[in-house]
Amino acid sequence: MQVKDVIAALGALSHEKRLEIYRLLVRRGPQGYAAGAIAEKLGVSAPILSFHVKALEQAGLVQSRQEGRFQFYTANFQTMSALVDFLVAECCSQADESCAKDCVPAAAMRKRRKL
Repeated sequence: MQVKDVIAALGALSHEKRLEIYRLLVRRGPQGYAAGAIAEKLGVSAPILSFHVKALEQAGLVQSRQEGRFQFYTANFQTMSALVDFLVAECCSQADESCAKDCVPAAAMRKRRKL
């Protein structure tokens, strides 16, 4: 993930309502929610939801699909994973060895690389 992509993703998530939308979609999984269901669950109007979802889409955090006359949104789990990987990629890399071996994010990254 490029630094500009990380900045875009973190910028998109830096708004309370967008973070709320994103977390709702992450909990839902790949099935996603129709736009109307998101608006209802979060108590926002359709135009407000559209504005926030557009920012999340532009950052690559959310994907949309049309099913009949309904617009569905899902979290982009690939982007989410890449963002987390970027944030912890160098975790404990400059710590002394006794600390680095106990670093939970670094250990998880080593494990993921082996898979």
